Amino acid sequence: MTTHDYDAIVLGAGAAGLMCAAVAGQRGRRVLLLDHAEQVGKKILISGGGRCNFTNVHTAPDRYISANPHFAKSALARYTAADFIELVNAYGIAHHEKTLGQLFCDGSAKQVVAMLLEECAKGGVDVRCGQPVREVTHGEAGFRVRFGDQPFTAANLVIATGGPSIPKMGASGFAYDLARQFGLKVVEPRPALVPLTLGGDDVLFRDLSGVATPVEARAGKASFREAALFTHKGLSGPAILQVSSYWRHGEPVTIDFLPDAAPDWLIEAKRARPRATLASTLPLPDRLAQTLADRLALSCELGALTDRKLAGAGARLKRWPFHPNGTEGFAKAEVTVGGISTANLSSQTMMAKSVPGLYAVGEAVDVTGWLGGYNFQWAWASGYAAGQAL
Repeated sequence: MTTHDYDAIVLGAGAAGLMCAAVAGQRGRRVLLLDHAEQVGKKILISGGGRCNFTNVHTAPDRYISANPHFAKSALARYTAADFIELVNAYGIAHHEKTLGQLFCDGSAKQVVAMLLEECAKGGVDVRCGQPVREVTHGEAGFRVRFGDQPFTAANLVIATGGPSIPKMGASGFAYDLARQFGLKVVEPRPALVPLTLGGDDVLFRDLSGVATPVEARAGKASFREAALFTHKGLSGPAILQVSSYWRHGEPVTIDFLPDAAPDWLIEAKRARPRATLASTLPLPDRLAQTLADRLALSCELGALTDRKLAGAGARLKRWPFHPNGTEGFAKAEVTVGGISTANLSSQTMMAKSVPGLYAVGEAVDVTGWLGGYNFQWAWASGYAAGQAL
């Protein structure tokens, strides 16, 4: 035994790592929390425009993407959005529901980080930052971690270093390298909640940069009704970020520009205002309406168009296909789809089945939530599950 021995070493002081360390510490475990960054919770601090969209009241397993859609059920059921809200309330952190069940701090994300650090302090967690993890090994004595120039040992090790999204914040694929070192499989990671880029015939839509409108966006079987935003590179906005998690290269993204419109609304519009143009009739931002009318080659008055032509235009506006040529990558992705395979982990404890004492939590695992606080709730829930098991 040395003075550096701990019951558990948690690698990564983000949302999941902080929660895991706090829970284990308050259960009497000697916990060391390590992070290469100079301060803890850097992604928490920038989330929600600095106000931290810390959970979603509509959290449910079907709002998560994973090779095993059932894996998240256990952790999410045992530490719910209501549980985290209760913690936030206990610290007197004022918050509000923005839209679609998304909860934000009234003040600053710094309050959430301070709360988690206080929870760690209550559990006597040893928090150390600002050095790289140079080596991780495993033997009869447990896990040995070289943090900077200092070696530490523990019976348990928790991988909570996240995924490669937002590399400017220090994110990397370190979790996957470590998982592979211990024989765990990794589901191919890809950017999620990320803007899509357009090329080819769709490149003309880049001229609409800055234009936003409510739509229903679809990729595969997934669809979301929120705002879409045209950018100088392609498509963004909440609806697009949501479907990006489901989109695959080569597939189209379909936009319904008029999700509430009746099938024959253009024919009725012609009868009511035969001298109006399609561009002036569309209840969309002017530049977008004109671009869509131009692409449909319908610049004449509605009265000059047959009902069949108008029905066809209406159908196209309900299912307008875009063909993204890519995404803006991990640099702009809020999270990562893929990660450490859930087939290797216990859904009850987050421990690796083949390596006793090795755990993985949060974004490092192949569980990815929708936009709007779901990924933080997975961090809290998976961190809690591992913290209870340590």
